[in-house]
Amino acid sequence: MGKYKQAKEAYEQFESQDGNEPQVKATALKQLGWLYHITEQLGDKNRRESLAVHYLKESLAADNGNGQTWYLLGRCFSTLGKVHDAFVSYRNSIDKSEASADTWCSIGVLYQQQNQPMDALQAYICAVQLDKTHTAAWTDLGILYENCDQPKDALACYINATRQKGGLNSNLSTKIKYLQQHLDSIAVQHLQTKQKKLPSIEEAWALPIPAELTSRQGQGAITQHPMGKNAMLHSQPMGVQQNTLSPVNPGVMLSDDPMAKKKNLKRPSSEAIELPAPPPLTPQQMQLFHHLQQNEASLNPGQRQQLQNLHHQMMRYQQYQLKVQQQRATDPGQRSADLLNGMPLSSPITSSGLLPHVNIPENSTQSQGDTGTPLASSVHPEGSSEAGLPKDLQKFVTDHLNEINETDLSALLTSSRHDLATSIAEDLLAQFTQSQSSTIKKEDTPVLNSHQLSESSQRDSAPISHDSVKNTSPSKHSANSPKEPRIDPTQVEYRVKCDSDTKLVISRNIPRSHSPPLAPFNVSINMKGREVLAACKGYGKGGITTSMLGDRCPPRPPSPPYPLPKDSLNPPTPSVYLETKKDAFSIELQQYCYSQPVVVIRGLAGALKLDLGLFSTKSLVEANADHAVEVRTQKQQAPDENRDLFGNRLWRCDSSRGRTTIARYAQYQASSFQESLREENEKAKGLHKDSDSDSNSSSGAKGRKKKTIKFGTNVDLSDEKKWKPQLQELTKLPAFTKVVSASNLLSHVGNTILGMNTVQLYMKVPGSRTPGHQENNNFCSVNVNIGPGDCEWFAVPEAYWGVIHNLCERNNVNYLTGSWWPILEDLYEEDVPVYRFIQKPGDLVWVGAGTVHWVQAVGWCNNIAWNVGPVNARQFQLALERYEWNKLQSYKSIVPMVHLAWNIARNLNVSEPKFFEQVKSCLMRSLRQIRFTLDFVEELGLEVKWHGRNENEAAHYCNDCEVEVFDILFVLEQDKKFIVHCQDCARKIHPRLEGFVVLKQYYTQQLCEIFDRFQLAHHVPTS
Repeated sequence: MGKYKQAKEAYEQFESQDGNEPQVKATALKQLGWLYHITEQLGDKNRRESLAVHYLKESLAADNGNGQTWYLLGRCFSTLGKVHDAFVSYRNSIDKSEASADTWCSIGVLYQQQNQPMDALQAYICAVQLDKTHTAAWTDLGILYENCDQPKDALACYINATRQKGGLNSNLSTKIKYLQQHLDSIAVQHLQTKQKKLPSIEEAWALPIPAELTSRQGQGAITQHPMGKNAMLHSQPMGVQQNTLSPVNPGVMLSDDPMAKKKNLKRPSSEAIELPAPPPLTPQQMQLFHHLQQNEASLNPGQRQQLQNLHHQMMRYQQYQLKVQQQRATDPGQRSADLLNGMPLSSPITSSGLLPHVNIPENSTQSQGDTGTPLASSVHPEGSSEAGLPKDLQKFVTDHLNEINETDLSALLTSSRHDLATSIAEDLLAQFTQSQSSTIKKEDTPVLNSHQLSESSQRDSAPISHDSVKNTSPSKHSANSPKEPRIDPTQVEYRVKCDSDTKLVISRNIPRSHSPPLAPFNVSINMKGREVLAACKGYGKGGITTSMLGDRCPPRPPSPPYPLPKDSLNPPTPSVYLETKKDAFSIELQQYCYSQPVVVIRGLAGALKLDLGLFSTKSLVEANADHAVEVRTQKQQAPDENRDLFGNRLWRCDSSRGRTTIARYAQYQASSFQESLREENEKAKGLHKDSDSDSNSSSGAKGRKKKTIKFGTNVDLSDEKKWKPQLQELTKLPAFTKVVSASNLLSHVGNTILGMNTVQLYMKVPGSRTPGHQENNNFCSVNVNIGPGDCEWFAVPEAYWGVIHNLCERNNVNYLTGSWWPILEDLYEEDVPVYRFIQKPGDLVWVGAGTVHWVQAVGWCNNIAWNVGPVNARQFQLALERYEWNKLQSYKSIVPMVHLAWNIARNLNVSEPKFFEQVKSCLMRSLRQIRFTLDFVEELGLEVKWHGRNENEAAHYCNDCEVEVFDILFVLEQDKKFIVHCQDCARKIHPRLEGFVVLKQYYTQQLCEIFDRFQLAHHVPTS
């Protein structure tokens, strides 16, 4: 005891000293925290664990990158039963340091305790591949197999557990002997009674590790499901990596070859993985890619996705070529080795890594009369020309340069660009758009100058009007206006490097004989706002539009996670029973909801004494009888069926739309109820005959005519004057479920989004259906059943939305815009788990971010619903991914994510590092896009007019493609109305924006100040 006490006092004294370096202080705090965890003599267990967590968090505040501290913190959380926090800590440990067998073993134990054998198996496999003599991991893996009735695999694991040098555990030795003696009889017994629950050890060794376990993006990737008193972890989508390890016989001593061990380390590690060479585009793919680019304006969503895929594949191949060339440059012996091995040597690749020099003579500019003259005659490759490209790309460049005339070239130059270097062809053409800097003088002002702003700030910041939009058509050019782009005789090299999610590196080198080289820009969230603008200046002249996801590949429907056993496809629905107001306002309830795909909170109305009668049909009629109601006319069917008029099962869920009032729908709702009562009474008296709508009719499903019903939906309750008592009652709810709350991201949008940050009411009769969907931009939602009847819910975790998307396409219905009702058997065949539950009056249903769900009324009832946005990284990331995917699908995102990101930076102090990085990165890319847009406008010689923005003014969207337009608006007068366009659509209307007026809504300096002020807030522990 004395030594423990002395150690504790020494660490405390050392930690309290001023002047210690952060890493030294972090080490002392880490040791002190772990000392409290392992030493029983230091007090009560709960107090010790609380102090241990406190000191370990303090250590991480001083040195956030210490993987061992994250691991120890995970151990402490695991002891306290905080499963989610333990998992997050272990993931941080893996991300922050070398992969550790201990960490993976602990993750496996965590999963095993929560009854997730498949996830536990994969974690243990990671551990033993890192350290083949890890006794604890082999032993735990053996126990896992034994619990799953797979004794042969358990025996193999136990044998491997004895490989470590040193004494043999007596208990382990006894297990091995028993299994060896009885293996045959046990195996036969279990073969007759049960199927294998887990892959064999050989199969497991070769399985790809799920992306959720290895990806740095996997934070917050577990959810918890109630199973009795415990909670079960449920992993997020499991992707497939391209590198897998060969199966190994676990009963044989594994190789101790250091090179093999080093190779195996790469599998579960967060280090870069050596992947096979990505395939280049074939000539046919290149031709298709070029065709799609040329016709981008008229592409459908499928073709647009195909274009993005081809672009991503080509960029990966180009980056691989650059990496190979850099490796050969650092290892001169590699070239001779390649020759000896028969590997063809590519000709020298320039520093661009994308294409070699192409010299274009001064006289290559053609007159208008020579539009039919082949451009190839003016292109003379010297030294390293197309020969430096792969053979399939050489053919493409040669063929297409011979085909392009000046008319085609002009069309290419004016087509929209969606990245900084989208193809080999565009890199060549990009040279032609660069005007010779020594002959053309341009404005050098990155933003509006102070004189312009002082003058324009006197104008009224009103909505777009004739006063602020004066047609300054560039068709009438002054003498100093930029001329049409001419072919630049300079040699240009481009280099595109994707370092990380928060950094983009681009350089452009021009030989000194023409002009001094431009400095490369390296944009990071650690820069000041003005530095970001300065670094990006001059690179947007061609008209560039970038993604808010940075340099990651475009979003797409995810692959399905690892298949679940068939008996796990109907999981129990997470449910919480509330008895007191204290329970409703507990932080544990909030955290639990945030971690689940869907949660039913029962007893909420009683615990909070909510007067749900305010939302009854009677109260609604008394309050506003003439209020508008949207009506959907549907066919009444059983909840798990969806059939057409001929009785065929289908996904499409048709309904017609109409309008009525609350009073009229109330009459319909009441008459429907009375009719049902009359039918029940007639049945009881034996007077009721089988009718078309009778479910017991002997004619069967195909012979029955379905009853038509009307569903009152989307009743807007946003008007605080009309619905004051109702809205006031909802302020009794916990903060994380409130319509308006500082902890609700949608409260920071700054304007009303009907049905999302306002309340909507639904008035139902039995059979009323809300078809399958995800909430707008993947935000969470809250739904309260007013009663008196029940509703039946179906919900699928976000990880499986890609499977449902593919099923919708297979059934000829659009996932985003169509109306569909899934066939449950189709989902089960695709191994999709479905939560199915009843929502009773007074129950609140929490729908997690991205959860797919569909609902049917069982009785006569009303429901109220709205969306909420938890202030965390997972919600923001899913919303941003859907925001970008919606662009590809030509579907409007009604949550303006760029606008929201700037308001988050204005209004909130963010202490979660991942969430902070996501928002800050979004702001950085927004500033970058503003600079690119200003470059483009200045290149055309247009004036940017100050317009300003009213308080609570809604975000602007492009009139054509419906993407969000932030800060710089391209306005065109049509039918005496001023219509906003995005940059891409404006260019499609006219390449030089003739007839457009360019307006600016924010002072750039103001945006830079917001960007600079938005910093990571340090969370102070409360324990």
